[in-house]
Amino acid sequence: MTSNTLSAKTEHQLDEAVTKSATAMTATETEATPSDAAAGEARRHNLHTSMTDGSVANDHEIHSGVGVLDKTVKILDALESGPATLGQLVSQTKLARPTAHRLAIALERHRFVLRDQHGRFVLGSRFAELAAAAGEDRLLAAAGPILQTLLDRTGESAQIYRRQGEQRVCIAAVERASGLRDSIPVGAMLSMEAGSAAQILLAWEDSDRLHQGLRHARFSAAKLAAVRKRGWAESINERDEGVCSISAPIRNASGQVIAAISISGPSGRMGSNPGHRFAPLVMGAGKYLTDALIKASISR
Repeated sequence: MTSNTLSAKTEHQLDEAVTKSATAMTATETEATPSDAAAGEARRHNLHTSMTDGSVANDHEIHSGVGVLDKTVKILDALESGPATLGQLVSQTKLARPTAHRLAIALERHRFVLRDQHGRFVLGSRFAELAAAAGEDRLLAAAGPILQTLLDRTGESAQIYRRQGEQRVCIAAVERASGLRDSIPVGAMLSMEAGSAAQILLAWEDSDRLHQGLRHARFSAAKLAAVRKRGWAESINERDEGVCSISAPIRNASGQVIAAISISGPSGRMGSNPGHRFAPLVMGAGKYLTDALIKASISR
């Protein structure tokens, strides 16, 4: 779908997803089911197990025959798990310190690597830009019309975020044409320590990454437990003073949360209880994109 408007059929499908989300939201608020916590813990355990099992294969180095390329990939592989100092890059890659420094600086100049607020190296926004330009990302292919519909129905800017280490990157966005608005450009890197999208991207992580992510977060473990239970997150003056946001998960065919879809805007306009006002719409949009990814996976 290349148009930024939805067909009547797609509008109907989105409306159905919104209705189901609103119904589920009401049910969650009125009844707590102990099995939900057990199921969530099982999903997190399975994800942790799959990540642990997969790490064994990563120990085997791949040699392309182009030495500098292999060394560069080592730097990127090391940063995939999160920010790293130069010393940590040297330790993880086993490269000589001058070599690791030279490659990291070169990657930084091309925006494949950036520095966080502590001066550590992190994966850069160039990856998201290339994914968007290639047009092969199934999520991005379906995202445009959905984000535009969220903007039309809520009057607020809408975004999709993915996690990159200890940061999150905006991979798609639409914003109000005029008036006070929260402007987040595609490729922008934001902290995982605050905001409703950060809550979504952290809430379903395995226990180790969840606890690590909570160390400096402006939200608590109890808040993330509530996010998992109800299926959406709310941020009021958490990331920036005067800004509210509502986010919901986007999952792949395996049920893993791979992105967060959000709307954001000034708290004065979104109100004191934006979650109850906007959550069904945002959850419905997330469910629609999840279903689209599942269908695309089946049809491959």
